[in-house]
Amino acid sequence: MRRKASGIGQVVAYHIEENRSIYIFTIVLFLMGIIFGAIIVNSLSLSQRNDLHIYLNQFFGQVAEGQLADSAAMFSQSFAHYVKYIGLMWVLGLTIIGLPIILILLFIKGIVVGFTVGFLVNQLGMSGFLLSFASVMPQNFILVPAYIIITTCAVSFSLKMVRHQFIKRSHEPIFQQFLRYSALVVCIGAVLAIASAFEAYISPNLMRMVVNWM
Repeated sequence: MRRKASGIGQVVAYHIEENRSIYIFTIVLFLMGIIFGAIIVNSLSLSQRNDLHIYLNQFFGQVAEGQLADSAAMFSQSFAHYVKYIGLMWVLGLTIIGLPIILILLFIKGIVVGFTVGFLVNQLGMSGFLLSFASVMPQNFILVPAYIIITTCAVSFSLKMVRHQFIKRSHEPIFQQFLRYSALVVCIGAVLAIASAFEAYISPNLMRMVVNWM
């Protein structure tokens, strides 16, 4: 058992070392997306902020009254959304022209997180921070690393495709690399099921507690 765990640890360590520069780039890109999303909040006009604030108050009313979608339905919708996203990333990783689109999708994810948290904090102060921590953060503690890993793997495989097609300096058959890439995507999909469960069964209860406290 220890030998097996040690083997897995070596594989993970080798993967991180092999793709260290890509991991650094994707993490920085995601952080830039978060910053850009927060900047967008400050660039909203007064009427846009008022419209969003009205929608937010309506949503808070629904949360306080427990008028949210069924947890099982929320889980199915969330999981389907995440599976479609990583499926798209997987397909883009198989194509050379999909490389810039992969990076754009990760940047957009960062913008969404930055805008959501930034708007809540901008409008509600500390209450907004607590609400974002309850509604956005739990699943994103899992989603963000998953997005960064899948983006890194998609970029890495796409670059290997470029080397295989044009440079011909691949030390390993591309099919074996494809199998490893696909297996990792499947593992990430299983992890996203946990994030979907957080979003469907835990976040609504946390939101209700924060909204009632507000």
